[in-house]
Amino acid sequence: MREYLDIDQMIFNRELPQAAGLLHHCCSYKRQGQNLMTMNSAPRGLQSEDRATWFGLYYNISGAGFFLHPIGLELLVDHKALDPACWTIQKVFFQGRYYESLAHLEEQFEAGLVNVVVIADNGTGERVAYEVSVQEALAVYGGNSPAAMLTHYMDGSFGMGKYSTPLTRGVDCPYLVTYVDWHVLLESQAPKTLHDAFCVFEQNQGLPLRRHHSDFHSNYFGSLVETVLVFRSVSTLLNYDYVWDIVLHPSGAIEVKFHATGYISSAFLFGAARRYGNQVGKHTLGTVHTHSAHYKVDLDVGGLENWVWAEDMAFVPTAVPWSPKHQIQRLQVTRKLLETEEQATSPLGGPSPRYLYLASNHSNKWGHPRGYRIQTVNFAGEPLPQNSSMERAFSWARCQLAVTQQKEEEARSNSIYNLNDPWTPTLDFTDFISNETIAGQDLVAWVTAGFLHMPHAEDIPNIVTVENGVGFFLRPYNFFDQDPSIDSADSIYFREDQDAGTCEVNRLACLPQAAACAPHLPAFSHAGFSHN
Repeated sequence: MREYLDIDQMIFNRELPQAAGLLHHCCSYKRQGQNLMTMNSAPRGLQSEDRATWFGLYYNISGAGFFLHPIGLELLVDHKALDPACWTIQKVFFQGRYYESLAHLEEQFEAGLVNVVVIADNGTGERVAYEVSVQEALAVYGGNSPAAMLTHYMDGSFGMGKYSTPLTRGVDCPYLVTYVDWHVLLESQAPKTLHDAFCVFEQNQGLPLRRHHSDFHSNYFGSLVETVLVFRSVSTLLNYDYVWDIVLHPSGAIEVKFHATGYISSAFLFGAARRYGNQVGKHTLGTVHTHSAHYKVDLDVGGLENWVWAEDMAFVPTAVPWSPKHQIQRLQVTRKLLETEEQATSPLGGPSPRYLYLASNHSNKWGHPRGYRIQTVNFAGEPLPQNSSMERAFSWARCQLAVTQQKEEEARSNSIYNLNDPWTPTLDFTDFISNETIAGQDLVAWVTAGFLHMPHAEDIPNIVTVENGVGFFLRPYNFFDQDPSIDSADSIYFREDQDAGTCEVNRLACLPQAAACAPHLPAFSHAGFSHN
């Protein structure tokens, strides 16, 4: 057994990197990525005293039978020598042709002489979202002092990226994660570096993504723990800190959200102040306000040409087929194709379809259009009335959701100059909604997420993130033929006749031994307080 472990080490550490370009192109190969595995053959040679074995490369698909997933690469390994350092690759076979070595194969690939069949690694390899970006953050305040009653902050005018702050290890993000610097060119002739402005990490959600425990008819348990990939940054705009997250779920869903924390904005307490908030100090009023963030979501679902569908439910009076004298209210699905930009615009607080999705004209295995649904998580306050003289400066806040044709001249929904003159705004988002056709077009969805905040005593000293977060989901809706997480190596399945306490049956049975190994913790560091 040790011999074949040593052969694997030779193949993966010494040999495969020589053809990294081809393997990345065909098979999503990454060094130390562990998405490939070997399977050997026998007999080990062509005559007595030979010890040369063909090893085939397969996708490492745990629990699903890797035997059915060859990538077309086979290596003839001469392992006759007693010293593993003397073992060699005698011949390489790739998708129907022979090569002298992996280096020779890579050379031929770089010269365009290798006809490569691309083998998908589990997922579809399709891009769904071309762009998901924050366009603006708005806070509209009330109060009985001049500053409070007039305050309408459009944070994009200050620069949400510019005011990204260094992330504190172990607090803003888990301790053992990847931190990334940002480089920006703004208000300067030279680029500036924002250290540790961005973090990327995996997170166990503490909840099964799916599970079933069966003790009816047959006894088994199957489940998948949900581990997500989180991208995070934090912007501090004066008193408020906004935590921006994009979360990738193994089900194919993309979660986009923001949380508000930091300090509330306050005013001096006098007169009828409690009409405009709650008293939070001896002479301090926490002023009522709304938070709204606007997102651009450029989806390309199965291609550039997409259609917008709205689905909901309705109860329909129906005679019972086997007893027509009886009538029931039967629940059924309603479907409508939205053909214009106005039809696909939902006013904030107004009626909107519970299922709205963008779809291609291609179908999944079951004949349904392949789509991605936009599902908002929103507790927004009322938008500023349209008869306000400054409402057009952030007219996007009228719409919970809008879908428009993609246009290069409509790259952003707001202008950084709108705060300077909100009465004559440089850009009015409602001009984007010109009732053009959206059927079979390259489309952009514009999503508003927000909440009403009435500051209270528990917001002192700082607002907590609990329940002060909103956003939206992009969820596959018949985009796949089944849940794509079915291929996850984290899946657990065992039957009554199996010993779930053994590693061969249940990988979690080995967790106590793995957890006994303490991770290496890097020294604590903080990137400081300067944006220079």
